[in-house]
Amino acid sequence: MGTLMIEHANAMPAPTWHRLGVNDVDIELPDDLAFARQVEVQCAEGLLGDEGAFDAALLSMADPLPVAAAPSAAAGDLGEQPAMRAADQGLSPVEPASVPTSAAHQVDNPASLSAAMESGGSAAHQVDEQGILPAAMEDGTTAMEGEAAALEEPALSFYQQQALEARYLAPADVFATGMGDEAREYLEFAAGEPVVLVTRPGERTCATVRVEGVDGAVNAAAIDIVAAPGSSLALAIALDSPAPGAGVVGTRLRVFAGADARVDVAVTQTLDDGWIALDDVGIVLDERARVQVRHTVLGAGRAYTGLDADLRGDDALLDIDTRYLGHASQQRDFNYVAHQRGRRTVCNLDANGVLAGESEKTLRGTIELVHGCKGSVGSEQETVLLADERVANRTVPVILCDEDDVAGNHGATIGHVRPEQLFYLASRGISPEDAERLFITASFEEAAINAPDQRTRASVTRLAAARGIEIEEAVA
Repeated sequence: MGTLMIEHANAMPAPTWHRLGVNDVDIELPDDLAFARQVEVQCAEGLLGDEGAFDAALLSMADPLPVAAAPSAAAGDLGEQPAMRAADQGLSPVEPASVPTSAAHQVDNPASLSAAMESGGSAAHQVDEQGILPAAMEDGTTAMEGEAAALEEPALSFYQQQALEARYLAPADVFATGMGDEAREYLEFAAGEPVVLVTRPGERTCATVRVEGVDGAVNAAAIDIVAAPGSSLALAIALDSPAPGAGVVGTRLRVFAGADARVDVAVTQTLDDGWIALDDVGIVLDERARVQVRHTVLGAGRAYTGLDADLRGDDALLDIDTRYLGHASQQRDFNYVAHQRGRRTVCNLDANGVLAGESEKTLRGTIELVHGCKGSVGSEQETVLLADERVANRTVPVILCDEDDVAGNHGATIGHVRPEQLFYLASRGISPEDAERLFITASFEEAAINAPDQRTRASVTRLAAARGIEIEEAVA
């Protein structure tokens, strides 16, 4: 049996901590799996929409930033789109090569851009038609002096250059999912025809999508959500393996939350150890939109979760709550990225987990406070209990900030079960193995209590029973 490699999945937008090897992950999958394409959808008939609804929603979303030109020639060729959008706004398109680097941070409006260009920027950008730097500028500055001035301009990292370019692109041009292009394309191909859910303005509705493991196959769902202005949608996604077997179970979810819309997504993964779980999410929020995502990761031998969110509109709110359990030799890999572009946006990333046995977990959390997102607040927190000294835990919180009137904070609480705690439990007849079992039981009970429906609760109970854990009837 051969393998298929998805490279650089769950990649951080700004790579760091190279020596730890946590910037991304390579996902190895069997290459001889069939495509099952067995997805169960429960929703009102009128909720199902056309396949192109999501892309149309992205294209219709107004870009809050005036685009008069590309940042600079060094920033790369952005094609014809900046010039086209400038023309649509009644502005004079500018050739990218004519914009000096020093003007890149002065293009919040056309007037400042024109002023920056008239100032001439650094001498390095003042070249004649033959590309030769003149000996002296009109103001008397020599070529050597101009080159020296250019050296004083700060050099931009690859990520900073990408972020600068992204400021001038529409939502459709920068839309991404957390796991990356390769994983997204793999899931979309495996899923085939997407499930498209489109709400009407002011509508309140709900839906459920179930994806179950099919032995020897990839069973995936591609889900698009378009929440109209003022509407509300609660979506429950269940990844389960009621029958024994091995393979891949996954979802690709795209969410467009229109102005004043609310979208609640609850993903519960209860796969047995023989399965690989892929959960890929991309979200765009318009003005005053509210999106809440709850990930509950209980099973699968290897589970990969990625989410990328673009808080484009002013006053948008994103809440992400992740609960995970790792035991035996299970692997967990998470990547959460939130770009706060609108003013007064709020993003909360919270994760709570238990690691036991020889399990491994990597969680990357990146909050990007983009230039112009004044009044925004971003926070990321994780609490993880290491129930066994053999576990491997990697927590990588990152905050990227290019704005002064914002607040960003991150923290992690990582705790071991202390020897004195184990001694106390032992004095009451509870062995270290039994203590570990108590922590795992608590994770299952919490998942059962918070399950979105009875069928999902039964899946949690089934997986717990497979681990030899009985959940109280009052909980289940």
